Amino acid sequence: MSIFLEYLQEHNELFSEIAYLDPFIQDASALIINSFNKGGKLLIAGNGGSASDSQHIAAEFTGRLIRDRKPLPALSIATDTSALTCIPNDYSFDDVFSRQIQALGNDKDVFMGITTSGNSGNILTAFKKSQDLGLKTIALLGKDGGLAKDVADVVIIVPSFTTARIQEAHILIGHAICANVEFKMGLV
Repeated sequence: MSIFLEYLQEHNELFSEIAYLDPFIQDASALIINSFNKGGKLLIAGNGGSASDSQHIAAEFTGRLIRDRKPLPALSIATDTSALTCIPNDYSFDDVFSRQIQALGNDKDVFMGITTSGNSGNILTAFKKSQDLGLKTIALLGKDGGLAKDVADVVIIVPSFTTARIQEAHILIGHAICANVEFKMGLV
């Protein structure tokens, strides 16, 4: 079997078993809608491929996913190279997102942390800072959820131990959340 066919089989098997995540996706969507209705914003972060996913999901909100509509306030805090190098240099890598949340976030906002392991120190620190400041939190996780499964308001765990499959599911979930928000806010 080719690598592609092997990956496709893994992908299809995983995606055929994650329909049970829908209530958690609905809960995450509701948190974001409530935030937007109060004048809040969505802050998103992750590391590596999850940083790319955070940027992709934020762009779906500020751009569009389905049809033309007003832009929605979402921001990936994993994209500012000056902050991503300054904060770890002056403090620690665990503080790279929490310092930005402290600077940019407020109690009307939602923080979405993406970590395939559930154990990324900087995401865990960001969840703690978010809770201290009154932000609602959404965790997009994989594997067994790691430490993050116990620290977010809404926890979505993709039941796989393969990072690439988890990331594929995370982007599907991000698209579903954005589509829910668009639809439920009457924007499409």
